[in-house]
Amino acid sequence: MMSDIEKNVESRILQSMEDLTQSERAVASLLLDDYPVSGLLTITKIADKAGVSTPSVVRMAKKIGYSGFSDMQQAMQADVSASIQDPIKKRNALATKKNKAHITTRFSEAINDNLRHTLNRLDYDAFDAVAHLLANSDKTVYLAGGRITRSVADYLFNHLQIIRPNIIDMGTSANIWPQFIVDMNENAVLLVFDIRRYESHLTKLAKLSQDKGASVVLFTDQWGSPISQLSDYKFQSHVDVPSPWDSSIAIMILVESMISAVQDLCWKDGKTRIEELEKLFGKTHPFDSFD
Repeated sequence: MMSDIEKNVESRILQSMEDLTQSERAVASLLLDDYPVSGLLTITKIADKAGVSTPSVVRMAKKIGYSGFSDMQQAMQADVSASIQDPIKKRNALATKKNKAHITTRFSEAINDNLRHTLNRLDYDAFDAVAHLLANSDKTVYLAGGRITRSVADYLFNHLQIIRPNIIDMGTSANIWPQFIVDMNENAVLLVFDIRRYESHLTKLAKLSQDKGASVVLFTDQWGSPISQLSDYKFQSHVDVPSPWDSSIAIMILVESMISAVQDLCWKDGKTRIEELEKLFGKTHPFDSFD
């Protein structure tokens, strides 16, 4: 029996893409381009935009495991609802489910599913491309996150700042972001974190950064932030757990893997930088005078 995560329409499309015909793949690509909002379109509108017949849309829906277009559309509409669910609604939904297992058991099972699905959909070529982008010290890297994901952005910032120069934390106040954006150009990289209950000011930041020539790298959830349409690279992690709050563990797996990859690429110069930092830490240690 498939879990709720496996029932996600996008996951089914991605898993079935190689088995689809050219016409069915055109429908699938259209749905993925603006997922899950594309599920709000009528079957005629989807067919017209994909340049195929309505039977092709129905066949694609059946191939990925649905009884027809209406069944698939209902599932996508549920994904739209899930993507904007607040903690109170999520808690109320969880309260209706009967599960006698201890919370640690239920949580760890959900985390295992999240990790599996996150890694199954990971584009390794895109991951490696971003690692090389971040390892290029000629690039200035800017980091920003949302109300919850801010801590993940801070974690990545702290490590990248140790590894290489030109790493900038944009902070939590959108009012000062123009002071950073004004210096962006084609040598800038914006790393932005945005999960459901997506924050409109982060979308504005991504658009303004893109307009200045910056590369935009997005870390988001399985539904996909609106920033997806603006990003050069997008990494989607599954975040749903039996809690009113979403989990950042799958995102952190990608972030820590990225830190390791960048460190390896920068090791020749980075090793000298770390050695110098260690000396400076020793000289500035607040308790050295008591030794």
